[in-house]
Amino acid sequence: MLSRAAAIETIAGAHFEVVVIGGGITGAGVALDAASRGYSVALLERDDFAVGTSSRSSKMVHGGLRYLQNFDLGLVREALLERQLLVHLAPHLVYPTPFLVAALGEEKRDRKVGLGLNMYDVMAASRAGRSRREKREKREKFSTQAREDDPWWSPDRHRTIDHDEVLELVPALTTRDPHDAYLFYDCQTDDVRLVLTVLGEAERYGAAMLNGADVVEVTGGPGVAAGVAFVEVDSGERIEVSADHVVNATGVWADTIRPEVIEEEDVPRIAPSRGTHLVLDAADLPMGSAACIVPAGEGRMIFALPWYGRTLIGTTDNDFDGDTRHPRPAEDEVEYLLDATDSFFGTRLGAGDLVGAYAGVRPLISSGDPRKSVDISRKEELYETSSGMLTITGGKLTTYRRMAKLTVDRLVEREGRTAPCRTAEIPLGMEARPADLEAPDEVGEERLSQLAFRYGHAARKVLDLARERPELAAPIVPDRPDLLAEVVLAARHEQARSLADVLLRRTRLGILAAPSLRDPEARRPIAAALGGELGWTDARVEAEVAAWEGVAAEEGVDPARSIGGAPAPAAASSAEPVD
Repeated sequence: MLSRAAAIETIAGAHFEVVVIGGGITGAGVALDAASRGYSVALLERDDFAVGTSSRSSKMVHGGLRYLQNFDLGLVREALLERQLLVHLAPHLVYPTPFLVAALGEEKRDRKVGLGLNMYDVMAASRAGRSRREKREKREKFSTQAREDDPWWSPDRHRTIDHDEVLELVPALTTRDPHDAYLFYDCQTDDVRLVLTVLGEAERYGAAMLNGADVVEVTGGPGVAAGVAFVEVDSGERIEVSADHVVNATGVWADTIRPEVIEEEDVPRIAPSRGTHLVLDAADLPMGSAACIVPAGEGRMIFALPWYGRTLIGTTDNDFDGDTRHPRPAEDEVEYLLDATDSFFGTRLGAGDLVGAYAGVRPLISSGDPRKSVDISRKEELYETSSGMLTITGGKLTTYRRMAKLTVDRLVEREGRTAPCRTAEIPLGMEARPADLEAPDEVGEERLSQLAFRYGHAARKVLDLARERPELAAPIVPDRPDLLAEVVLAARHEQARSLADVLLRRTRLGILAAPSLRDPEARRPIAAALGGELGWTDARVEAEVAAWEGVAAEEGVDPARSIGGAPAPAAASSAEPVD
């Protein structure tokens, strides 16, 4: 990715065919789709790439089994098709995970769940007009791409496994005497890394990306040239960019981006919903290699899944009217998740056992009619204002590519171009196996595996830095595989501008190892590595070291230290992932 200085020089005062506002997964997807169709593209992000919902999801690429209960078959079908596609396009980054619906003790398997999984199987496997030969070739292709330690991966069907297989997959259920379980598959990812990878591909097609670019004005309308003005946050300079088309992809903030010429009905009505997630040491809840669907009372469900060597628990689904830039896990939501986990696994976990936590806000679309409070959509919506600006919002992490296609198709239709979507065929990064990476002796197998997952072929850049500067082969925090070389890479190639950018997004240590970051001495080497690349003074380094305390408190990433905050308003919770 271009450095910020180079990106500012490229964008300032220039004309682009498409300017995208918002650097989350939707904006990244629009930038890639438009650039790959031949448009000149600039993307502007107010804070940091993926700073909002796109770094706070449930880390799942999934069809949405829950939506079958509401008979939202179209949404599930679309998501399952996109899930299959992402496994192909980014096999190093989107990977299959077995999910279990376990029957404990003398419980019987819920036949309604089995019926739902049958529907899930059919929608995942079937495609109109596909021949038996095509189905067979698809199965064979997946079998060659499946991870060696995941021989059960099949996108086409679920199955029932017995007591011994359940415990082999999820050791945490050992004391609960599981009778058997339904096993089905969905996929996981690192949501931020997916965003950065899509942005990298967009740049390869000529797009220019800039974070720290706060859009303060959108112009356009009959007889008025389209464009935006933004403030570059470091200098405070106001910069203008002209455009043929402006796309608003700001997610939960979509209704705050308003051109000069606008009608109220052009603006989406966002109904924010907060989802809280907790992170535990795997030793406290050993999930092994599978995830579990966990009953949470009153017919609601949550999940527990392995992620980056930890156990991730989520999620709540509560109406939210607080600070959407810094949503925090509420104390009652933490208690709700821990109570459900304890009840199912027979554990006795408390906030003091957590190594991290985070909350995200989903941009659900509301009809705005108070008589239709349940009319809140999980589907994406595309709005076109009287100024010509397009707004795309709603949707899911899994369906970002389809949302981008919908948006750019509208641009193509406007101009009468012949420019078909190509993103179904564009690989996202390049896969690399740990065995293919040449590493310094200090970098062990666990670190190589994580680098291969996080960066794919680009892991070589990290290893080159570690080889050139041996001190960068050291871990960022003890007992975690992340390397100091990744901090330098984040500043040099990914526009990281702060310690929070590195800890919360470029690595995920802010939510995976929050207690390890409490001591300023633990943060100082990280800030020094970042500052050395960005030309910081010693005073600036110390300011960043100190600033993390405020960031951690504001984001609520370390509830073991202090949960704080007022309880969230009472609302129904569900197992709907924030994505």
